[in-house]
Amino acid sequence: MGRERRRTFLEGVKRWVDEYDVASQAKAIRPVAAYMGEDVLIGQETVDKAREMASHLRKAGRAQSTINNHLQVVKRVLNLAYIEWGWINQPLGDKIRKKTPKNERHIYLNAAELTLLMEAIPDARAVDKKVIALAALTGLRQGELLALEPSNIHGGRILLRPDQTKSGKARVVPVPEDARPWLHDLPFDTTYARLRKTWEDARKAMGRPDLRFHDLRHSYASMLAQAGESMTTVRDLLGHSSLIVTSRYSHMFEQGIDEIGARLPRLNATGCDQTATKH
Repeated sequence: MGRERRRTFLEGVKRWVDEYDVASQAKAIRPVAAYMGEDVLIGQETVDKAREMASHLRKAGRAQSTINNHLQVVKRVLNLAYIEWGWINQPLGDKIRKKTPKNERHIYLNAAELTLLMEAIPDARAVDKKVIALAALTGLRQGELLALEPSNIHGGRILLRPDQTKSGKARVVPVPEDARPWLHDLPFDTTYARLRKTWEDARKAMGRPDLRFHDLRHSYASMLAQAGESMTTVRDLLGHSSLIVTSRYSHMFEQGIDEIGARLPRLNATGCDQTATKH
């Protein structure tokens, strides 16, 4: 009767998938859609259901990072519904808060360990080897790497569109010169399942069954910090939403902080001590 029909959350998911490349969030979309169900309408009902989902996952013992990935799917649909589709008249995505993971597990591989990892991957799995190496050299997530296409490559840089990133923001990442030839044949001719098998075999072969693919991203952040890059640079290269997220790596930026004074210019202030004493 003159009112616009209210859309369901699943309608939003379908439109998002139809209009954007969602490879970086594909693993979370399916379980979120299943939990939300067919009847949840876009609006406050979606927000309430998302909070219920987060509570359910927390009670089930799921990691906060996993819960955040699920909530990001809901936030993305709500943001699109408000900003682009005009389905709702207020930014309800802002009502969904993602908690910062506590005591998040961080494993950092150094250059020698990364070399061992590469040596553990047979040449017959060359494509997977390139993807794994690029994860360590660019900090890109697994989904971001597998979603790369020729249009993402500009000179020696990878340009990710907003729809290809977890944060929904564009990102530019430099690629080391010797790794650039690996990007000539995109997309990579592999699958999540094949890459996972290669990864599991490699970590087992080097005696590190505890490693996770995401540890390559942490290793990238560690190498940037050791190279003297600022926290803001690391934030931008990793695509973090704010420095609060990047601050989980803050301890790495403290390395060598005592040497900063030695790099400052020497200024002649002869007589300052005497002047201070007189006053």
